[in-house]
Amino acid sequence: MVDVPNRPEYQSELFQKGLAVRREVLGGDYVDASLARADDFNAAFQQMTTEIAWGMCWTRPGLDRKTRSMINLTMLSALNRGAELRLHLKAALTNGVTRDEIKEILMQVGAYCGIPACLEAFKIATEVFKEVDAAKG
Repeated sequence: MVDVPNRPEYQSELFQKGLAVRREVLGGDYVDASLARADDFNAAFQQMTTEIAWGMCWTRPGLDRKTRSMINLTMLSALNRGAELRLHLKAALTNGVTRDEIKEILMQVGAYCGIPACLEAFKIATEVFKEVDAAKG
């Protein structure tokens, strides 16, 4: 874990709370690199995503992290947000979502959001699984 850049956007208690969860779910290297790349133009976006998505939403007691990951996979697949889907597939595995559960989520997307969204999500998931398996050795 590296020090968070000293920006005014990154000083709130909610930011720190969200940052801890964001690092646990997405991985510290990814999150720290995102914060380090931020400049005067997009540091406010890093603040928004860390405080709102991670600090306010992911820390709420109503759903566990596995369930939140499953919901994210559904939404990102339905919206055809490939880069974010790739990231959240890895996060879902970290949060205990199984490959069989991911398959069922994507099948549900196909039934309710269309075959093209489902196909793209399956392609991305297959790539992510290969990457995860290769990293394990």
